[in-house]
Amino acid sequence: MSSPVDQLAQAAVQPVTSGMVVGLGTGRAAARGIRALAARAAGEGLVLTCVATSAASETMARGLGLVVTDLRSVERVDYLFDGADEIDPGLAMIKGGGGAMTRERLVAHVCLASGGRCVYIADDSKLVRRLGERRLLPVEVLPMAASHVLARLDELGLKARVRATDTGAEFVTDNAGLVLDAQVPEEWSTRLRLAELADELKGLSGVIDHGLFLTEASEVIVEKATGGLLRLPR
Repeated sequence: MSSPVDQLAQAAVQPVTSGMVVGLGTGRAAARGIRALAARAAGEGLVLTCVATSAASETMARGLGLVVTDLRSVERVDYLFDGADEIDPGLAMIKGGGGAMTRERLVAHVCLASGGRCVYIADDSKLVRRLGERRLLPVEVLPMAASHVLARLDELGLKARVRATDTGAEFVTDNAGLVLDAQVPEEWSTRLRLAELADELKGLSGVIDHGLFLTEASEVIVEKATGGLLRLPR
């Protein structure tokens, strides 16, 4: 029996053509896209160069036969597909559930600077009225800065904690950073306040990056619980 068609994943990789440099996101939704891309590449003989946003995505992609290189080895990224943890009506997102937001943003910004498109895929449970409604905001920090940044987040009204693994150990990113997961109060959820918060976080000593992706999405493709897809262009 053939496997059911993954419409969301196929929609994510449909724009990819031979010769492209493709950014591979991180997380469950992105993994679906990676499988679909590998199937297309094998079935259609596409010649692709991929850039991964995490070690996990790189390992998966290589295992499926995709060619993955370091971002330093390419001059552009033509197309990126990735997932998101929350998406508001203006296509602002919270990302970083997998702890890969620093590399996810880097590849996205290289893509946009190259004139490429960044497409984010998610199921409709990720659509929210405001960011922080259901998910915490990840902030990646240098380990030695964790206490300092936690104190500043508390001053801003964002209660946060150091992310831990299932075994209770500190979660460590591919960049050897720690992740602080912060609650985002509703008073911080307007577009202006979110932009202020993003600037505040980036300006804190010891912060590597954070999970507020306010302008990166060229398009969001949503898998509806009732079936079918919803496309939300910027």
